[in-house]
Amino acid sequence: MVASLGNVSTLPVPPEPLDTPVFDSHCHLDIMVGERKASSGDPVALAAQAAEASVARILDEARAVGVARLVTVGYDLRSSQWGAAVAAEHPDVYAAAAIHPNEAHAATDEVLAEIEALAGRPQVRAVGETGLDYFRDWARREDQHASFRAHIEIAKRTGKALVIHDRDAHDDVLAVLRDQGAPDVVVFHSFSGDAEMAKQCAEAGYFMSFSGPVTYKNAGYLRAAAQVAPAELILVETDAPYLPPVPHRGKPNAPYLIPLTLRCLAEAKSMPVDDLASAIAANGERAFGSW
Repeated sequence: MVASLGNVSTLPVPPEPLDTPVFDSHCHLDIMVGERKASSGDPVALAAQAAEASVARILDEARAVGVARLVTVGYDLRSSQWGAAVAAEHPDVYAAAAIHPNEAHAATDEVLAEIEALAGRPQVRAVGETGLDYFRDWARREDQHASFRAHIEIAKRTGKALVIHDRDAHDDVLAVLRDQGAPDVVVFHSFSGDAEMAKQCAEAGYFMSFSGPVTYKNAGYLRAAAQVAPAELILVETDAPYLPPVPHRGKPNAPYLIPLTLRCLAEAKSMPVDDLASAIAANGERAFGSW
């Protein structure tokens, strides 16, 4: 699936800079800088580590193309702790803390208490990524549902945004949010639904964050979803080092590639790029607070 990812030379060239600054609503800095070692068979993460990136370098490269800030997102206790510490050191970084649904078996009462304590920190602006993943099913669905509900309550108690991982589980994710009662701010990370789901999210006031796949040739359903998603509910992300946009599929992703995804979204919505960028910047402040 991914080839020739062994060194820095494989990293994509920077795109044309944006005139209106935006931010990356979801990436994994810990994997990009090699803090979390990639598992075998994970060539994208291995390549990102081979680049020997630093947080400062990642931010500098992003700023150079108009991506002024980013949110680094946790998926277990260690990554959540690391992200909170990095966000405390870098004013242009926010953090999110949570246990990923694939790790739901690790969401014990003690661990969730640690996540809630992290979510209470000022630099941690979201509880995520949490949700349901029926594609991999690495954790029992009962455990995923229990963990998801617990994270929803943490988001409500701490007043932070809820960042959702939803893979092949659209109906159940929406049902849990209805049943449990959603927090004030909900963000669907790497939105993967169709236009009908986008309408349901819009009616509920949920943010939809689009990533690299919206640029893929076979992802017309995502562009259709973007068409119907209100501009005031759209965010843009990388999920770096994963999900790079066209024309860089098969290479490590990074926040500096956001302009490619944003321009695709603007085209799908028949909006000027600057107008959509301005909307996304404002949406980021509504979702995560002022920087």
